[in-house]
Amino acid sequence: MELGISSFGEVHPDGVAGKAVNAHQRMQQLLEEIKLADEVGLDVFALGEHHRPDFMVSAPEVILAAAATITKNIRLSSSVTVLSSADPVRVFQNFASLDLISNGRAEIMAGRGSFIESFPLFGYDLKDYDELFEEHLDLLVTINQHEIVTWQGKHRPSINNLGVYPRPYQSSLPIWLAVGGTPSSAVRAGTMNLPMTLAMLGGTPDRFVPFINLFRQSARNAGHDVSQLPLGINSHFYVADDSQQAANELFPPYESMMNRIGRERGWSPLGRDQFEYMRQYGPLLVGSPQQIIDRILKFHELFQNTRYLAQVIGGHQIPHSKILHSIELFGSKVAPAVRKALEVSKEKVS
Repeated sequence: MELGISSFGEVHPDGVAGKAVNAHQRMQQLLEEIKLADEVGLDVFALGEHHRPDFMVSAPEVILAAAATITKNIRLSSSVTVLSSADPVRVFQNFASLDLISNGRAEIMAGRGSFIESFPLFGYDLKDYDELFEEHLDLLVTINQHEIVTWQGKHRPSINNLGVYPRPYQSSLPIWLAVGGTPSSAVRAGTMNLPMTLAMLGGTPDRFVPFINLFRQSARNAGHDVSQLPLGINSHFYVADDSQQAANELFPPYESMMNRIGRERGWSPLGRDQFEYMRQYGPLLVGSPQQIIDRILKFHELFQNTRYLAQVIGGHQIPHSKILHSIELFGSKVAPAVRKALEVSKEKVS
């Protein structure tokens, strides 16, 4: 199973037209995090596209290209590219360029996005939310499969026998679908034989089992080899030397972020009791290395997932040295133990 990190690049808004000191510092920190993740042997680092003042990453492929020059092995992905409001030709060209820079380590994680700021920003109508995603995904997959493209859609101008360049170093770019639990998304991913990453942000993990089954059954019904179809799981994450330290350090920034977003969406305020419940029974992976190992293995027992992405949060509210220590613990203690346990389990089965 691949183990990696995702980040939105949380930042304290500078509130200025230029001289964005906070954003500059956070960008340097983010590159340091990716470099460390590579050095401690993690498999993937993924950056999520947003267009808000509190998240710095609006162009994941640009930051990932910078990271490609200071890393050697780690795969570099978006998490997600908001494909509904992005031109698929430019998305492919940007990630193909990243692939050439990184010697074949680029991936695209495409999604509709959980925020809507990109729609008015790029001149799209929210009423076309679903149609835009379906159409843009179809074009992106077509470009990935063919050098010369002929394609016709409703919302984007047609392409008639034109080449899209550059082409990637890999035989094709891995395109994952990032989903949040909508059944039609699972059906789409399975039917199209596309790897899927599920973001678990609430509830108990076991309630997602039918959703994963739907994904695999849809692939099977479409005639695909389900055993070769990757599945990723993503959840909020923070590891420290001991459990109480991890909880005490993460709760303030986690509460701040979730309640800030919650006020926009009408959620009930999150308190420490709910935080602790999610940490014990929900998808929130916050604790000591052994607790994190146990929870990741439990996820794998439930889902048979091929990838786990730890969404690191609190980047500008927790001292950066502690964020780096969390990444180091993930790579040096958690990942080896998880890999060993899964290898032992595999040997017992065989």
